[in-house]
Amino acid sequence: MSENFSCYLVRKNDDGQVRAAVERIGLGDLPSGEVTIRVTYSSLNYKDALAATGHPGVVRSFPHVPGVDAAGVVELSDPSSDSDQFTPGDKVLITGCQLGAARWGGYAAYVRMPAESVVPLPDGLSLRESMIYGTAGFTAAQSVQAILDHEIDTSRGPVVVTGASGGVGCMAVALLAKLGYEVVAVSGKESAHDLLRELGAVEILPRDKVVDKSDGPLLGSRWSAAVDTVGGATLATLIRSTMHRGCVTACGLVGGHELPLTVYPFILRGVTLVGIDSEKCPMPERLAIWSRLAGEWKLDRLESMVSSTVNLTGLDKPIEAILAGRICGRTLVEPTVD
Repeated sequence: MSENFSCYLVRKNDDGQVRAAVERIGLGDLPSGEVTIRVTYSSLNYKDALAATGHPGVVRSFPHVPGVDAAGVVELSDPSSDSDQFTPGDKVLITGCQLGAARWGGYAAYVRMPAESVVPLPDGLSLRESMIYGTAGFTAAQSVQAILDHEIDTSRGPVVVTGASGGVGCMAVALLAKLGYEVVAVSGKESAHDLLRELGAVEILPRDKVVDKSDGPLLGSRWSAAVDTVGGATLATLIRSTMHRGCVTACGLVGGHELPLTVYPFILRGVTLVGIDSEKCPMPERLAIWSRLAGEWKLDRLESMVSSTVNLTGLDKPIEAILAGRICGRTLVEPTVD
């Protein structure tokens, strides 16, 4: 194990300017924790791009290493702690649990985490496959589980997925289609339409065919359930246009954090709004979701969702692209340098 290694480090200077660059750090620079992991893959998420620009809603202090996902091999495990479930050589993954936010993240050759945050790699998944899923797939799977928990069966009607060309959206489309739902994908990117059809979308709509900014408290019933990655007026429209006893899951806010809405969809149609929190999902639920993603829910076309694989020196351009809404699917990150 190398004492010094590369990472993608975000710094803020005395003038308040934020810059990110590949730098060398040592194992002693990593935060405390019982398990040290040699990272094989991470992935790019919108939250990582915000961290790379020093967004105060993500980065608590500087310097900072982004990367809310990591998969790799255990190098060290503190035998004096309660972490004896991990031994050197174990394949593991981490999503959320403060990785890449309050703690230095996966854009580095090594991460160190509390044992309670580390998930053993499930049988049926490779390290690469686990990061094709990453937080995006884990979030989408929680949304699908919420729809199942609310007993929305496949005969009830179409399920709509917004922001369908993004990581969470692509995963939600594919998972819902695999389970037999009639999936309607909402995307403004024509370049993503072929992929969305391959993943199982039966119809693809532009945003203006879904979002209604009128003041009506209720709209015509269109959806048995919805997975929303956008927020704002889009989420409000979905709630107002969901069928009786339907379920809407919410996991994003790129379209706004406000929710212009009345209580009528909830008290007249019995619509349920479920917030999806991937960061602090309890470990029993976390393990159950990963088991499904590796087993009965495993997607046949995982690799087709990968738009690119980059190393640390190649991160700048995809970070710019995801902030501008130009990335379709998943970007994998290898913690190496040119």
